[in-house]
Amino acid sequence: MGRVPNVTRADALRAVRSPLAFIAERWTPAPRTVRRAALAALAMAVVIVVTGGAVRLTGSGLGCPTWPKCTDDSLTTTSAMGFHGVIEFGNRMLTYVLCAAVGWAIIAARSQKPWRRGLTRLGWAQFWIVMSNAVLGGIVVLVGLNPYTVAAHFLLSTALITVATVMWQRTREGDAEPRPLVGRAVQQLVWFLVVAAVLLIAVGTVVTGAGPHAGDSSKVNRIPLDWETVAKLHSVLAWIVVTLTFALWFVLKAVDAPKGPLDRTRDLFLILLGQGVIGYVQYFTDLPEALVGLHMFGSCLVWIGVVRVLLALRERPLTVADLPGPAAEATLTRA
Repeated sequence: MGRVPNVTRADALRAVRSPLAFIAERWTPAPRTVRRAALAALAMAVVIVVTGGAVRLTGSGLGCPTWPKCTDDSLTTTSAMGFHGVIEFGNRMLTYVLCAAVGWAIIAARSQKPWRRGLTRLGWAQFWIVMSNAVLGGIVVLVGLNPYTVAAHFLLSTALITVATVMWQRTREGDAEPRPLVGRAVQQLVWFLVVAAVLLIAVGTVVTGAGPHAGDSSKVNRIPLDWETVAKLHSVLAWIVVTLTFALWFVLKAVDAPKGPLDRTRDLFLILLGQGVIGYVQYFTDLPEALVGLHMFGSCLVWIGVVRVLLALRERPLTVADLPGPAAEATLTRA
């Protein structure tokens, strides 16, 4: 059994005042650990979107009719609330799992040597988005699943996925100034792709808000639009995104771009093809719940793919200062 470290009163006070700094003084995670922590936060951000969709698709949106308690008299679900109460309360509990994943990412980033302040800030940005979305989720319940608040809830989750994706990418890069890998014209094409993808997701939330899956078996107001017309607009935007992605791949091949941007563009194109198949099948089969849920998962993957394409246009090489102690020493020795 190892020797138990002697923790003095001063150490205890420092731990209370700055627990992250206290942990960082005593733990240095491997780079792989930091990457895995960031990936875990990203994975949980996707999971919470998919389970939130399951709440709506099973009609469990008001399974817990109030917030922050599940009922006026109970913090948790009760047997009288049945299946819908379990689904809604279970999704609320997954928020704590998401917080734990984000917390792990923050601790790992803060403890990395040398400390990368920007990486830690990305972790904290995720934390505050999670807290904001938890409050917004409560408002969604309190206003009886108003479709506009539901749409905002999903868009804020998409913002969380964006930050989590950026953090995951940054764990594999250094802190040097970004160096572009492609020309300005290609960068502009990618920004057109990003804008089109944002519009695609935004219109998708309108389809959801106007469509038949209101999230509860009771009467829930919908966005006063013909959902089939909005779905056709959504389809047009999807084809624009696919076309831009296909064009981008050809342009990258023509300019002999590095492997990174090419691979990320190919990945996005394949995801879009799968998402398009699901989208058309669900439309022509009257929106079965399982396919709608799969389409929501695909939406997350599409956006992650778009963000990765954008990030692949530049590189941040690792420098000696970015490397852990032993690795930095080895690099200096080889030099």
